[in-house]
Amino acid sequence: MSDLRQMPLFTANPQSPDDINKHTPFVSTLELFLKHLQKEGKSEHTLKAFRSDLLLVGEHLDNNVPVGNFTTTMLNDFLKWLENGRGVPCSRKSYARRVTTLKVYFKWIHSIGAIIHDPAKAILQRSGPAPLSDVLSEDQILACIDFTQRLRKNDIQDYRPEMLFRLLVDTGIKKSETMRLTPASIDRTNPNRPLLVVRNKVRNVFKERRIELDKDWVKLFDLYRQQYPPKKADKPEIITCTSRNLEYILTDLGEGAGIPFKLSFEVLRWTSAVRDHQMGVEDDIIREKLGLSKISWHETGQKIRKLSEKLNEANI
Repeated sequence: MSDLRQMPLFTANPQSPDDINKHTPFVSTLELFLKHLQKEGKSEHTLKAFRSDLLLVGEHLDNNVPVGNFTTTMLNDFLKWLENGRGVPCSRKSYARRVTTLKVYFKWIHSIGAIIHDPAKAILQRSGPAPLSDVLSEDQILACIDFTQRLRKNDIQDYRPEMLFRLLVDTGIKKSETMRLTPASIDRTNPNRPLLVVRNKVRNVFKERRIELDKDWVKLFDLYRQQYPPKKADKPEIITCTSRNLEYILTDLGEGAGIPFKLSFEVLRWTSAVRDHQMGVEDDIIREKLGLSKISWHETGQKIRKLSEKLNEANI
């Protein structure tokens, strides 16, 4: 079908599969896809599972990405995030189902002529345990900080890379949580023990966790805030660029510091947890810091211990 298919008047969403083309935002296609599955006789359980899987895709890759912009690399990065970066255990069964969801969804998008190539076709199902994430050693952390302090903006240090890197290593927060932070998220009630307040909505209930911050990071944040003031008064978010730009910053930072693997939010979240474990922090404290349930911690805690052992062996 042509990319010139017209959208219905007076609505931002396609009303039928014929209205979808490569420019249609991902999120705008979901209800039509689920209706397609329903017509195919899929159960309510299957519909609920597919919806949940696709909402995760939107959470990680941006709901408004045009369907024609998806690539196999993007989808593989999403699957890697599910296993190592989301902070919630992803069993082999759940992983396999999510691969199936991607394949069924993009096969449908391709079948209606909205895209020329199916980016999910090349994704492979795999057996065996999920690979462990890479983590930074203390020497690599110092190398990254040293590199960030040499980055310049208008003849002075560009404070954003160091602010971001140290925040993630110290707190282990997720990309989505980073993007939602505001100045009010930094509790300075006790100047000697500043806290980061992270709020998440779980089943329509806001849950809050407080993570101790380094006093020096707060000073760094103030310098960053002067350099990157909010673009709009009614949008006080700390981060003034897109999440994709933050990913580029981390990638460039890792390459500049000579890190032998790609630096990402996932890597820094695991690094933070492993670092705390090696410093003797109790499991429950690490679990609460990461915002995980006791059930989720079982698998995550095992991975943290394995990563700690792997890091120790590499440093011998």
